Parts: sequence; structure tokens; C-alpha cells
Amino acid sequence: MTLNPLSATPAAALALLGVFLGSGSFTLALAQDEPPTRTRADAVADAQTPQSVPIERPEQRKTLHDRSNLFDVREAKPSSPVFEDQPKQGKISGFDFYRDPLNADKPFQEPAAIMEKEIANKPAVMSAQRELLERRYNLKPKFDPEVKMSRGKPVLVGPTVKLADDTSWDELASLTPEQIKDRGIFPYPSLPHPLQSNGGQVFPKMQIKMFPRLERFDVDFDLPEEFLPEFPPAIFLQNRPELGDVSRGEVVSINNFYKLFKDILTPVQLNGLQFLLTPLPQEEFNPTDDRKSREASLGVACFDCHVNGHTTGQFHLNPDDRPEERRFRLDTTSLRGMFNQQIHGSKRSLRSVEDFTEFEFRTAYFNGDPIHAMKKGFPVLDRIHVSHMAQLQNMLDFPPAPKLNPITKRLDPAKATESELRGEQVFFGKGQCSSCHIPPTYLDQQMHDLHLERFLKNEPGDGPIKTFTLRGIKDSPPYLHDGRALTLEDTVEFFNLVLELKLNAREKQDLVAFMRQL
Repeated sequence: MTLNPLSATPAAALALLGVFLGSGSFTLALAQDEPPTRTRADAVADAQTPQSVPIERPEQRKTLHDRSNLFDVREAKPSSPVFEDQPKQGKISGFDFYRDPLNADKPFQEPAAIMEKEIANKPAVMSAQRELLERRYNLKPKFDPEVKMSRGKPVLVGPTVKLADDTSWDELASLTPEQIKDRGIFPYPSLPHPLQSNGGQVFPKMQIKMFPRLERFDVDFDLPEEFLPEFPPAIFLQNRPELGDVSRGEVVSINNFYKLFKDILTPVQLNGLQFLLTPLPQEEFNPTDDRKSREASLGVACFDCHVNGHTTGQFHLNPDDRPEERRFRLDTTSLRGMFNQQIHGSKRSLRSVEDFTEFEFRTAYFNGDPIHAMKKGFPVLDRIHVSHMAQLQNMLDFPPAPKLNPITKRLDPAKATESELRGEQVFFGKGQCSSCHIPPTYLDQQMHDLHLERFLKNEPGDGPIKTFTLRGIKDSPPYLHDGRALTLEDTVEFFNLVLELKLNAREKQDLVAFMRQL
């Protein structure tokens, strides 16, 4: 069959012409393609948003009865006049959890008043967070000219953190933890949630542009887009590795999952994916008036946070600590390589994908409080559907690593640069990285406590946190459980201090070069 670019559609002709002219032209041609026209941007938003219609029938008109204050809870008549002589006149005059929104300042506070107040406070909240970030980090992005994520987003170069007291990295590394703590100059304190008192899931602006239903009225995402993973992220399947990235440049949603995967996944896996894309009520996004979205919401889906089975940097508060001020920020982690992981949840140490799937809904969705879940909507997922969701998650693979030996997942010397090979030696030697990050998955299925309170005056430390895989790590910034390390260079500097490694500048640079190949 002969392909004639002149007989194709304009977009196809450009693409075919690019093939004939070379890969550079092909990339340009693809970049000029228009995205497909969609009549429905978000089926979930359509489902939860009624359409405005003209008032044409008598029953549509609001009557005086409809507009009266008869329905105000304060107008309810007591079932007995005896209550007049009883304590509190038989009323619940204090907080009523089912009636009053979470963290309301007083009983009977109207949700609309809470929303109005928090909308007014939002600019100050985000301004304070921006000032904090600018004090800590250099937020002007510096891109590596060659290294890209799986779909082509440039990888940032660090370190980005600003050192205190005009200290250098070498000087800082020469100090003991006690000296760093006494001087208050540890450069990587915890990264806080911008609105700790409300907490909850916060989505990046680039995601909200596509899915406005994920916007909150009280708080915004804080880190610049350049410091986040790709959106949309690539998807790799361990049952069809020959296909490479199967996302086809789309964010998988309830709109398109069947079209994209009906010929790739099994019916069971498709059913699991459907449930992972189905919104369920959550603390901040739910059908009640105790929420942080302007409009009532069906909730959020698992893949709203774990976009395409990966992440775009969404964060919330860990559900495992109390009181509220003791909880810490927790970034959404990637689901890639779940089939090779035996411990799930940063703090909960869950031992199966099924338990993780079921328990995540009961904890992260409602801050670890089943009473909140009962108020806001708590559909019980039966174990059959949970197993289907787990089967889909177990199909998610790491991105290809062409410089690694396919069996050992160590560098192939014939493909690696000298810097990468030196970095591998640091990783398995002086850097002590392989103590926790063991090939081929580069994790040890354990939890570890770094005891950061050794370095910080006013922070108690986070206790044990699970080891996260380093496979495909360049696709998953920012780093550490709360995103405090914005680049891999920051991560290396962090561990150089915490583990007291005394790495020199070249060793640190080589170590980053190696990790970018994982």
C-alpha cells in the first residue's frame, strides 16, 4: 500500500510529511495538530450539574409556602410543651455534628457564611504560602536541556533551596545535626499545607482547568506547574509492554476509558478502571453543604488524584495522626509498579493492593474518620469490585529504562555515560542509597524513621515512612512524602545531610545522573 500525503486530511498529511522529512519535522507536525473536539469535557460534571430550563409550567413556580421560613430548623415546633421547663428547652443548642459543618466556628453557622468568609480569606492564605515558598526556594525554573520525562516535559535542575546565613553546602555538610539544629539552618523543614485547619485534597491548577469540579473555594495549589509531573502522565502496562505509553496523550476519565482500553484490557480490568474513574463522596467534595467546593459534588475519583495511574502532585494531610496540627502534608504517590510492591500507604503499612484500595477510601477520603464518611456519603465497595480495581492497578508498570539491564535493572555499561556509571557506584557505595532502594524495583518493602527532629528545633519528626520506589523517579517530582525537595538535586542534598554522607560536588552530580536513568 502506498501512502500519499496529498490525499490525506490536512493534519494527517502534515504528520506523514514529517515522516518523510525526518523525526524533527514529525515532532513539529504533531505539535501543530489540533486536539480532538469534545462535545462533553467532563461526564462527571455533566452528571452533577442540572441544566437551566425556562419556567413554563405552574408547578415550576415558587409559591409563598415554598419561600416561607417554615423550613428553618429554628421554627420546628416541639413535640411537647413540657420541654419549656427542661434543660436547654429540649434543644441541642451546642454543636451538632450532623447539622454543623466540620470546623464551624459556632453552632448553626450557615454554610454560605463559612464559604463567604473563606473565599475572602483565600488571597491572604495563598499570599502567605507564596511568601513561605519564596523564602525557602528559588522558584525560577532551570531546565535540563536534554533530560525529559516520559512524554517530553523537561526535567528541572536544582538544588532550589536557599541556604541560611550565607552557608555553603560543603560547610553545612561539615556540621553535626546538633550544630545545624542549634543554628536553625536545616534547609529542608517540612512543607506545610497552605490551610492546615481545613486540610484536605488540593489539586493543581492545570488539572482544574480541565476539571473545574476539583476547584476549592478556600485554598489553591501552591507549587508552580514547572515543578510538577506531566499532565497528562504516560501510562505503561505490564500486560502489554510492547505498546509503550498507552495514554495517547489523554487524561483517562469516565468519558474515554472504554474507547482507549477496550482492546487492551480484560473485562475485569476494564470494570476495575471504571470504578477507579467513578467519583465517590470525599471530605471536601461531596453532596452535602459541609464541603469546600462551591457546588454540591458527586465526589472525587481515585484517578482524579492518581491521574492516569500516576500523580500530578496533588496533596492532602495524612489521615493517621491527631490532633489536626500534628498531621503532615502528604503528596499523592504514583501507582506505577504496584504489582511489585508489598507495602502500601505512607504510614499505614497495608499489605495488599486490595486492602490499600478499600482502606484508602475509608481513610484518605475522610481524614481517617468514618463518622464524617457516614454524614457525607459512604457507599460500601464490595470485595468483588475492590479486587477488580486492584487488578487494574496491578497492570500499571514503570516507564521503560533503556540504559538498564532488563534483568538486573543495573546500568548497562555499553549504554551509560561515565557520569552515570560513577553515580551508580555512589548509589551502591558511599551514598548508601541501596540500603533501602534495592534493585530491581529500587525499594525494600520497609518503613524507616529518619529522625529529622535531630536537625529541627520546632518539629517533632514524622516517624517511620515507607520506602518509595525510585524506578521512573524523574517523572515524579516533587520528592519526599510532603514534596519538600523540589528536584532530585534537592533530594540528594537532603540525604547528604541527614545520613551525614559527606559527598563531594561531583559525586552528588553523578548520583543524580544515575537516578535519572532508573
